[in-house]
Amino acid sequence: MRSVGVHVVMYGAALLFVLPYLYMISTSLQTQQEAVSEGMHWIPDPITFAAFTNLLTGSLIVQWAINTLIIASVTTLLVLLVDSMIAFALTRLDWPGQRYVLGLIIASFMVPGFVNIIPLYILIADLGLLNNYAAVILPFAAGPLGVFLLAQFFRDLPHELQEAAQLDGFSNLRIYTHIILPLSKSILTALALFIFVWSWNQFLWPLIVLQSEAAYTLPIGVVVLQDNFTYQPAVTMASALIASGPLFILFLLLQEQLMSAVEMQGVT
Repeated sequence: MRSVGVHVVMYGAALLFVLPYLYMISTSLQTQQEAVSEGMHWIPDPITFAAFTNLLTGSLIVQWAINTLIIASVTTLLVLLVDSMIAFALTRLDWPGQRYVLGLIIASFMVPGFVNIIPLYILIADLGLLNNYAAVILPFAAGPLGVFLLAQFFRDLPHELQEAAQLDGFSNLRIYTHIILPLSKSILTALALFIFVWSWNQFLWPLIVLQSEAAYTLPIGVVVLQDNFTYQPAVTMASALIASGPLFILFLLLQEQLMSAVEMQGVT
């Protein structure tokens, strides 16, 4: 009975989280008249894709989606590459001062993000990168969170593997690419998912440095659409579905690796 009660509570909590998304999907498939009528209509009658048609033909949402995908993908790849190399150097190589460098990286967690906005903007403007993908990508090409997570994981990997590889003549680069990275697929996948979602949902910094409507990302575009399609709930929900749907699909594809990373971190 206790197990049944636990499952009822868990499924009930999951249903509460899912309900807003179900309502978003339902509203996006309704006609304008039904969407603005009184009461909540969970089942569209009739089902129509007019909101999606209006959205695709009357806005730049496809361009915004492409912009967001490029920015999030490139940012994720850069973070995985740079952070993993830093973590490898901090945990698997011996050089003076590495403990202090790691401490400095961890201490950077205490610096509020908004403190860097003005210096970053001035730097990006001086480099002539405003209204460019690079303006959004480069400031976040590496981060302390990724270095910290990967450093903790790399430190727990058996040093005997590295020593055996060195006896076989492996260079540090080859140890990094052929031993450390293959053994770290789960944590790298978890970090990639986190960075991709965070980059996809960025709002303030892209709003500052992207100055033309064609260069906007989806989070900015969804806000713009609320002004362009005034009081059209079906179109608003359709835009929200397009903005959030890819993240949901990505999580479903990577959930096994994500759970594996959590389990491995718990064991180590």
